[in-house]
Amino acid sequence: MRLKLLALLALSVFAISSCRKDDSELTPDPTNPQDLKLRMNQIQLIASHNSYRQMTTDTVFAFLVSVQALIPPQYDPTTLDYDHAPLEDQMNKYGVRGLELDIYNDPSGTAFTDRFVNSYVGLPLPSNIPELSQPGMKLLHIKDVDYNSHFPTFKLAIQAIKAWSQANPNHLPLFINVETKSDSPGDDPFLSTQGFTSAPIWDAPAAEDLEQEVRDVFGPDLDGLFTPDMLKGTYSSLKDAALQGNWPLLGSCRGKIIFIMEGNAVQYYKQGHPSLSGRSMFVYDTPGQPEAAFVILNDARADSAQIRTLVQQGYMVRTRCDSGTMEARNGDYSGMNAAFASGAQILSTDYYRPDYRAGQTGWSDYQVKFPSGHVGRKNPINASDVDVPEGLTD
Repeated sequence: MRLKLLALLALSVFAISSCRKDDSELTPDPTNPQDLKLRMNQIQLIASHNSYRQMTTDTVFAFLVSVQALIPPQYDPTTLDYDHAPLEDQMNKYGVRGLELDIYNDPSGTAFTDRFVNSYVGLPLPSNIPELSQPGMKLLHIKDVDYNSHFPTFKLAIQAIKAWSQANPNHLPLFINVETKSDSPGDDPFLSTQGFTSAPIWDAPAAEDLEQEVRDVFGPDLDGLFTPDMLKGTYSSLKDAALQGNWPLLGSCRGKIIFIMEGNAVQYYKQGHPSLSGRSMFVYDTPGQPEAAFVILNDARADSAQIRTLVQQGYMVRTRCDSGTMEARNGDYSGMNAAFASGAQILSTDYYRPDYRAGQTGWSDYQVKFPSGHVGRKNPINASDVDVPEGLTD
C-alpha cells in the first residue's frame, strides 16, 4: 500500500510539472486543490493597460491641452493623463498578472528616433536613445507625441519579463497582450501637412521579424511559454481545443508566459500557420474562427452578456475595467464590477493602484483589486462548482 501511495504521489507531481520550465526551480505542492482542479481558463487575473507607458512629457501634455480643439479625438490629452509603475513593481507590489505592450514595426531603425511634437514646445527632436536607431519593434503609445516608455524596444521589455518569470517560477500564468500598431498622427490629413509622418506598416516580413524577436529571447524551443501548439494538442483547431476544455490545469501552467496578439499584424501572423501551428503567440480572433481561443471585448458593461456566454463556451476573454481616466476621476466602479461579474479571465486596468493625485480635486481613490486582496481568483462563471478556495496566490 505504501508503494502504491508513493507511486500516486509521483504521478501527481509529474502531472503538475510536466508543462513547466525547469523542475529544479520549483517546489510544486501536489496537495494544492486549486492547482489540481482549476484549469487556465477557470481563473480571473488583473492586468495593466499600456503597461510600459510613462506619463506624457509635461510640456508636450500642456501643449496638447492648449490645442485640444484642433487635434483628432483619439489624441484627447484627458485620456493620456495616467502613469504606470515599472513592470517589476506592477507584478511584485500590485499582483498584476497581465501586461500590455504596444509595438510598432521599424525595419530601418529610422521611424522613431525623433519626436516631432517636440518642435512645437522647444524640446530637442532627437531622442538620443541608441536602441531607437536600430531596426526592430519599438515600444510606445503614439508615434511622435506620446513616446515615454519604460523600455524603448519590445525585445528589452520581454527580456525583463522573462527575467521576472524565472525569478518567480511559481507565478500564476502571465498574459502578455501584444498590440501591433501602425496608426499615428501623420495619418491625419491636417497633421500630415504640419510635418507629422506615418508609421511603417505591418506586412508578412514584419510578422516574421516579430516572431523572431520572441525566439531570440525565449530560444528556439520557446522555453517558458505556453504556446498555441500546446493548447491544440491533437484537436483539429485551436478553437476546438478551447471549446472542448483542453486548457491545462493551473498547476501545469504556473511559471508560464502566454503572448496574445491583436492589431495590424494579426492577418499576416496567421498566414501559413493554421491554428497558429509553430507560432509563439496566440491571437485575439472572432469566436468560431479556427485560431480563436482568445477573444477581446473591451466594453465590460455593454458586452457583459456576450462575455459570459463565451467564457461558458470555453474561450478566454480579455476586457477592460476602466478607460480614458474617467473612472479614476469620478470613482465609478460600474465597469470594474461588470468586468468581474462577466467571467472575463483577463481584467485590464490603468489603476491597479490609485492615481497619485487621489484625494485631490477631480480625482478619486479608484483602484481595481479583488475583494479578497488576492492576486487572482476562481472564475465566478465557469468554475463556480469547483470546490476550491476562491483566492489565488502567486
